[in-house]
Amino acid sequence: MADDIPDEFDEPDDDAAGSVPGPGPAGPLTYTVPAPAAGLRLDKALAAGLPDLSRSRVQALLEQGCVRGDGRTITDASLRVKPGQTFVLQVPEAEAAEPQPQDIPLTVVYEDADVLVIDKPAGLVVHPAAGNADGTLVNALLAHCGDSLSGIGGVRRPGIVHRLDKDTSGLMVVAKHDRAHHGLTEQFADRTLSRTYLALVWGVPNPRQGRIEGNIGRSSADRKKMAVVTGGGKPAATRYRVVKSFGMAASLVECVLETGRTHQIRVHLTHIGHPLVGDPLYGRGRSGRPGGKFASLLPEPARTSLAGFPRQALHAAALTFRHPVNGEIVAFRSSIPADIHELIVTLETV
Repeated sequence: MADDIPDEFDEPDDDAAGSVPGPGPAGPLTYTVPAPAAGLRLDKALAAGLPDLSRSRVQALLEQGCVRGDGRTITDASLRVKPGQTFVLQVPEAEAAEPQPQDIPLTVVYEDADVLVIDKPAGLVVHPAAGNADGTLVNALLAHCGDSLSGIGGVRRPGIVHRLDKDTSGLMVVAKHDRAHHGLTEQFADRTLSRTYLALVWGVPNPRQGRIEGNIGRSSADRKKMAVVTGGGKPAATRYRVVKSFGMAASLVECVLETGRTHQIRVHLTHIGHPLVGDPLYGRGRSGRPGGKFASLLPEPARTSLAGFPRQALHAAALTFRHPVNGEIVAFRSSIPADIHELIVTLETV
C-alpha cells in the first residue's frame, strides 16, 4: 500500500448499494455495436462496450440527452441495438460536490484535537457518491467538527482516512487536520494500523484458522462484484480465525486485514466457500438461494432468520493505531451490534 491514500480508495467506491462508481471520463465517447451485441438494450450494450461507464451512469446520460445515434438524440434506454450502429456519448465534466453539514447523530468512541473515532451504524454511507449526495458520514462530520475538516483528504472526503461499506458497521478513525491525516494514511501505507472484523458466515471454514491470499480485482462475470483473480488485480491477504461454530451451518469468524481492498473480507471468505450471511452480492450459493447448501442444515425459524438478514453480517470490531500527533498506541473495541447478536442467539438455540 504505497499510495498516498489507503487501498480502500484504490478501487471504485461501492458505498452506494449496487452502484459502480465514478462519472467516467469526460468528453465524447464513440461506440459501434458489434454483431454479438445485436438485440441488446441500448443501456446494456453501451455499459458493456464502454467499461468506464456503469449502466446507471449510461441511463443518466440518456435521460440528460447526452447520447446521439442515427443523427438524432436518443433517450430510450430500452431501444434494441443493431449491428453497425454508432452512438456518440457526450460525457460532461465531473463536478466536485461540496458536501454540506447535516445534523446526523454520531456514536463517538474517542475524540481529541487531532482525531475522531466513531462507531458507524449499518446503513450509513461514508461519503457522498452517485446516488448518495447527502445524509452521509461526511455530512455528519462537517456538522460535528465544523470548518476544521475543510479540504482534508479532498473535497468529497474531508477527514476520511478509510471507509466501510454502507452496510458494514463498526469502528472508523477520522483525521481532524492535515498532520493527523498524513500520519494515519502513512500507517495504512506501511500496514501498522490494525483492523479486526467479526463476520457471521455460512458454514465453518476448514482449517478453522488460516490466511487467505489472492489478488482482488473487478469480476469479469459481473461488473458489480469484485473477485479473486489471476493475472491481474491487486495483492490481498486476510487472516481469519473461527471464534464459534453453530453446527456445520454457520460460524462467527474473526478477520484481520493485512491489506485493504474493496470488499476484501466478503470476497476472500466467498472464495473459500463461506460467504457472509446477508451479503446481497456474494451470499448466494449455486442454487441462487441465500446460504446455499448450508441453509438447508438449519431448522426453521433459524433458516428464515439468516436467509432474510438484510445486510452483510460484518462488523469492524477493533481498531489499533499510533496516535498521529503524540505517538501513543491507542486501541478501541466495539461490541457486536444488536442485529448480528440476535442472529447468534438464534443459532445458539438450534
